[in-house]
Amino acid sequence: MGIFENRGNTLPVWFMRQAGRYHSHYQNIKKDSDFMTMCKNPELACEVTLGPIQDFGFNAAILFSDLLFPLEQMGLGLSYKSGPPTLEWHLQSPADIQKLKVTQPSKEFYDFQGKACALLRERLPKDVTLIGFVGAPFTLYTYAVEGSHAGNLVSAKKGLFDGRFEAFTKLLLPELLEEMSIQASNGADAVALFDTAAGELCVQDYKEFIIPKITDLLAKFKARHPQTKVIYYSKHTQAQFVRALDLKNIDVIGVDWRCDLVEIQKLLPPHVYVQGNLDPAWLHLPGELLEKKASAYYQDLRERGLDFNRWIAGLGHGVLIQTPEENVRNLVKLIQKQKIS
Repeated sequence: MGIFENRGNTLPVWFMRQAGRYHSHYQNIKKDSDFMTMCKNPELACEVTLGPIQDFGFNAAILFSDLLFPLEQMGLGLSYKSGPPTLEWHLQSPADIQKLKVTQPSKEFYDFQGKACALLRERLPKDVTLIGFVGAPFTLYTYAVEGSHAGNLVSAKKGLFDGRFEAFTKLLLPELLEEMSIQASNGADAVALFDTAAGELCVQDYKEFIIPKITDLLAKFKARHPQTKVIYYSKHTQAQFVRALDLKNIDVIGVDWRCDLVEIQKLLPPHVYVQGNLDPAWLHLPGELLEKKASAYYQDLRERGLDFNRWIAGLGHGVLIQTPEENVRNLVKLIQKQKIS
């Protein structure tokens, strides 16, 4: 079953971070490796990606990788040795832009993702959609400035006005385009653009600074790969952010649990799907309560007129660590029992 077509009457589902630390399959691979190696070894990345497809029956596989690799390529010294990602230095002033330098040809640097996608396309069932992904420009920029997207982001927001964002994205956008293209050229049916920091901005700054970069990137990508679907997910955003987007080259809008799917879907043209958006914390509830709450949620969406033909079910963000595997398994089954019509 594809998540975009050939669905039959079954609702498709995939979760962000469905291949991750909560899953025993992941843990069994991780005990003999480390995160960077798991991402950059195509065989390991393929194996980690396949785990939740084989175990839980998701309708889409998302490439196991990390959105921060362009920062390594740009010379910021990315490391996962301490657990969470760290950088050797940050863009603290406009002068720091001069320290950025692309380390090697993009086609060579992102080749590990292309090889993993090719392996996955060979090994995945034909009816399972393969999704690649990259970080969105503002989200990667906040990591480059702040080291994360937590906190008030004062320095990153100041950088919108002192030239850091513009200079950084001038170097970044060609990298993202090549990264997306390598994934698409090697079998990804869709590429997701994750903008987890977008909701930290006011709508005015989002419109002025962020949307032009997203629009430019996706127009160039679709010119190269018109048949590859584009998913744009943003966190902490609301309807006014979606209204501001140029949706011409976007096929799916993903939103977190703070948004109303029915309201968001009404803003979208007929070619655009909506994706989401249960609170990942629900997966930590007792199984019976999770089933009761999820069933009521889906019934409410149906009663309020959500078009199930233009919906890809999932969570409002990634699967959390220590999520019970049985809850994931049962929720996937519950979703796939929801009839589209």
